[in-house]
Amino acid sequence: MSNINPMDILKNFQNIQSRMSEAQEKLKAITVVGTAGGDMVRVELNGQMEVRSIKISPEAVDPEDIEMLEDLTLAAFTDAVAKVKDRIQEEMSSITGGLNLPPGLFGNS
Repeated sequence: MSNINPMDILKNFQNIQSRMSEAQEKLKAITVVGTAGGDMVRVELNGQMEVRSIKISPEAVDPEDIEMLEDLTLAAFTDAVAKVKDRIQEEMSSITGGLNLPPGLFGNS
């Protein structure tokens, strides 16, 4: 049975914390685009889930069917959120060395 040095654990944790700070800065620069309706609706998010832009093509706008436009916008936003979550997961995996840490441990779920 090997002895675990608490100082080694602390150093590793501090290293992970430092890398987490770097990752959070990188996430600010990430841009993803979610699409729906064959690109008729595009939603751009940054890595902090903030909407940067929404583009709607004229053919997606039908005054007789506002519900379809709402559905397309929701679908594009959902697509963008999924892409951001994938990017966050990739970033976290590179920081933690593939450790399976509980979701939300570092403030993201």
